[in-house]
Amino acid sequence: MSKRPLKIGIVGCGAIGSSLARIILRDLKGKAELAALFDVNKNKLDLLVKTLSASERLKAFGLIQLISRAQLVIEATSAESSWEIAKKAIMKGRHIMIMSVGGIAAYYRQLYKLAQRYNCRVYIPSGAIAGIDALKAARMARIKKVILRTIKNPASFKGVEYVERQKLCLDNLKKDKILFSGPASKAIKYFPQNINVAALLSLAGLGLSKTRVEIVASPTIKNNVHKIRIESSAGVVETSTENIVHPDNPKTSYLAVLSAAATLKQVLEPIRLGT
Repeated sequence: MSKRPLKIGIVGCGAIGSSLARIILRDLKGKAELAALFDVNKNKLDLLVKTLSASERLKAFGLIQLISRAQLVIEATSAESSWEIAKKAIMKGRHIMIMSVGGIAAYYRQLYKLAQRYNCRVYIPSGAIAGIDALKAARMARIKKVILRTIKNPASFKGVEYVERQKLCLDNLKKDKILFSGPASKAIKYFPQNINVAALLSLAGLGLSKTRVEIVASPTIKNNVHKIRIESSAGVVETSTENIVHPDNPKTSYLAVLSAAATLKQVLEPIRLGT
């Protein structure tokens, strides 16, 4: 990366994009420059620029314009659009940080080849879970098993099509109830709100078909909990992460935002700690 401030463009002005914009302006002065913002929802874009007390020139009138202004593009939109954004950014020679990793899971090999072809870096933060460092290390030997156990309050599953279709009654639940147990590929399909966690874990380890996922409704917890067990020839690793929700969006884990900020800081600094 250049010694000049890294020009960063953020696609998506929701909770994650807004938080990262503030962090860039507040904490990364001299190292990074917020070069452009874009959101398909113009009201969100206008509100963020106003909240930041920033220049109207930060607004990009389309994805391509944002990409043209940036050296690093941060995708903070949704799984439905992350692959297209990543593809367009890389083909213009831009580095990219992907938050909606679930959207690129099926295109991972294409993403790898594309980044290699255009000599671009792709950054995917650890998000709302711990243990990716150990998983990557274990992959250098032999991974035997990876299990993700996601535990949420029953209220979190209201309106989930799979739960309704299976006629799983969660009203007045007295004890933990397993709603799903199977491969990550199906967990992502049936529980799209868990798509990023399951997808990242799968890409870093055994893949979508071999990574096991359990989804549990528990009346005793308030915050979302992700428990991971990794069994490999190097040993056994177990992690448990209880996520506090983002103050601006209850559907987003605060740790996911901080993970992105830490990744960005790592990009800008000469020393890298951890795997």
